[in-house]
Amino acid sequence: MIDQRLLRSDLDGVKAAMSRRHRPELLDDLDRAAGLDARLLDIGRERDGIRARVNSISKEVGGLRRDGRVEEAEELQTSSRELGADEKRLATEHDEVSAELRDVLLGIPNVPDDDAPDGAGEEDNPIVTGPVDLPDAFPAHRRVPHWEVADELGILDNRRAAKISGAMFTLQRGAGATLARALCQYGLDLNADVHEEVRAPSLVSTATLTATGQLPKFADDAYAIERDDLWASPTAEAPLTSLYAGETLDDTALPIRLMAHSSSFRRESGSAGRDTRGMLRSHEFDKVELMAYSTPEAAPGLLDDMVERARRAIEGLGLPYRVIDICTGDMGQSHHRSFDVEVYAPGADAWLEVSSVSWLGDYQARRAQIRFRRHDADGSPVKGSDFAHTLNGSALAVPRVWAAIIENFREEDGSVTVPEVLHPYMRGITSIRAS
Repeated sequence: MIDQRLLRSDLDGVKAAMSRRHRPELLDDLDRAAGLDARLLDIGRERDGIRARVNSISKEVGGLRRDGRVEEAEELQTSSRELGADEKRLATEHDEVSAELRDVLLGIPNVPDDDAPDGAGEEDNPIVTGPVDLPDAFPAHRRVPHWEVADELGILDNRRAAKISGAMFTLQRGAGATLARALCQYGLDLNADVHEEVRAPSLVSTATLTATGQLPKFADDAYAIERDDLWASPTAEAPLTSLYAGETLDDTALPIRLMAHSSSFRRESGSAGRDTRGMLRSHEFDKVELMAYSTPEAAPGLLDDMVERARRAIEGLGLPYRVIDICTGDMGQSHHRSFDVEVYAPGADAWLEVSSVSWLGDYQARRAQIRFRRHDADGSPVKGSDFAHTLNGSALAVPRVWAAIIENFREEDGSVTVPEVLHPYMRGITSIRAS
């Protein structure tokens, strides 16, 4: 969440920055949060005044009793008890206002970075790289949607997936399943030079999803296991972000860079009938996620590195791609700065987002209470601690990359050529053909 202190010290600045998200209701939310924060300060001052008066009365009562002035002492004690009741009332109000303020703050998105491009929506996202490797024209045999190609090759069986689990689940078979697994291993191997591999749990707590920003705003898109107060993880970002929740890290250990291959579960509410054919949109999919904990100073460089890693993964596959700088009006709830890598799928005739890489600032770390301790030039610890910055991004998300490979590398005879970088993971399969 945003820094609550800014509501007192620079509300106008925060509102000016938040106005770049082009959602006027956010300014009302900020005013409401500032009002609640001001009320908390008033309650605190009033409560402190009462406590000071009670302490003073206590001393007076002691003196009066020593002097034998019992009746006066008892009158003061009655007054003290009334003040005590006022203090309890204020404590209750403080808890209620604190809870209301937290609810409001949890719904307010991150403040965009000054360098994020202005824009109202996705149509305003500037292309910063590419298109790369996009031919002037595609032959007819590569203008066939991947769901038709996959059906001909027998490598995608969504009809049986629906029989098993319902609509919007996918089932890869044979070389199609091998290709999906190969993409994950490729994504892991490509980043193993600096990112530690983690196998995180697939079920996470409410606190974990709240820390990343999925809750409470996106509860309708998550799968809840209400009996156990758990959620099916919508992305490995969730458990990786909470890995150090409640901890204070050492700046000498930063950055901490992690990666995880996991299944991701999303309800995709409101998407029925939209991009639901084939592999484009489903309730469960595999991907490799990158994650980093950083100091504020190192975060921009890490963002550049993670975008480059996502770009290099797609370039290595030989797919047509471009890199998009996400504008303020299209930015995600937790994002401070974001870039997307998109591939072109000629059969679907669409640019498909295959990676979103984001710098979250300290937005998630505030929710998860992840801090770090600095050291001075002599290596001595500096008093106090700061909130860490977090970054995350898809190193490789299977469904749309899988789809783009099937469409871009289809040959005239109907087979699909497997990108060379995946050969080590394909058990000798270099071309996918109908069995």
